Amino acid sequence: MDKLMVEGGVALSGRIRISGSKNAALPILMACILPEGPVTLTNVPRLADIHTSLKLLRILGCEAEFDGNTVLLACSERKHEAPYELVKTMRASVLCLGPLLALTGRARVALPGGCAIGARPVDLHLKGLEKLGAHFELTEGYIKGSCQGLTGARIPLDFPTVGGTEHLLMAASLARGESVIENAAREPEVVDLANFLIACGAKIEGQGTSVIRVQGVDGLTGCAYRVMPDRIEAGTYMVAAAITGGELFLEDCPFQELDAVSYKLREMGVWLEERKGGVLVKNGPELVGVDIQTRPFPGFPTDMQAQLMALMCLAKGVGTIEETIFENRFMHVMELLRMGADVKVKGSTAVIRGVPYLTGAPVMASDLRASASLVLAGLAARGVTEVQRIYHLDRGYESIEKKLSAVGARIRRVKG
Repeated sequence: MDKLMVEGGVALSGRIRISGSKNAALPILMACILPEGPVTLTNVPRLADIHTSLKLLRILGCEAEFDGNTVLLACSERKHEAPYELVKTMRASVLCLGPLLALTGRARVALPGGCAIGARPVDLHLKGLEKLGAHFELTEGYIKGSCQGLTGARIPLDFPTVGGTEHLLMAASLARGESVIENAAREPEVVDLANFLIACGAKIEGQGTSVIRVQGVDGLTGCAYRVMPDRIEAGTYMVAAAITGGELFLEDCPFQELDAVSYKLREMGVWLEERKGGVLVKNGPELVGVDIQTRPFPGFPTDMQAQLMALMCLAKGVGTIEETIFENRFMHVMELLRMGADVKVKGSTAVIRGVPYLTGAPVMASDLRASASLVLAGLAARGVTEVQRIYHLDRGYESIEKKLSAVGARIRRVKG
């Protein structure tokens, strides 16, 4: 099993190009089941989850090629079963359920897996699809769905679930009549999916707001589409510049989608400047702790709290992070403590007291963003940090050790 060896103490300097968004590309790939005709997707990150999605699409009857950062897809037939062997490794696989139902009236999809960061049930997905006319039964670890065609409906979501909103957008695009999704997720990745579907001929209004209206159409056609840049990768490299006392220019940085993150970084003392083609990030004279509460977009993203915690470990004073989205997302705390951090967790709140320095140690990643936080801590720590179980990291960061090495980091991958 691969691991990363990180020798800290180098102020990073240079340019990093932000890759395409994992969280946008995955639902867009599942949406490629819907169009008749070929689809060309550009700016697709080369990640483990992308390769898993393409394997699943091939099992479902699609032809798929991945060359560089371009995916060519054509779905001439649609099979109905998404097997456990693939779905267990990646939650986004469940998003094939709605498109298969919309096109064929039946689907059998394994209950999803993914990172162990808390319960992320698909019940909101299923309740919404039932509003459109689908019927489900759960047997032997599989969701078995059927319908006699989908019909538009008003769907008030109990929580602005990102995956649920994306799922309903795809299914409603081919439902008869109008669908209204209320309390919809507003994340930029939801907007990117809606824009892709519109490029294929869907009729969608309101994406990026809490109410989305979808007028069903008879069919969708193929298109060429560029996936948005990854705002979480961009935020991670912002922290990399700050935690090492360095200076990075982030090319193709989706700065407008990072308002909540950039606000907190500036509050901590990090200097950010939007320039043509990207964003310049460097450390200010002193970092200070701040208070953060994770919220659905446009609030502070849960996918950035682990990275900000690593930064606050070396900031002056005390900061707090309240996690309101996932109940098990402080598993990186024990590993940061091994490096000398001062963090105390009570319930859903972590209290971080800054320390003068961190010390390299063997640490183990528990999930994708926890992996990133440990790499960031290692970049600033004295000595060598050995980050184990980095298969989590490979699910969400394209060539992270190559990108960091190019701007001065002493980091290398060691084959297990």
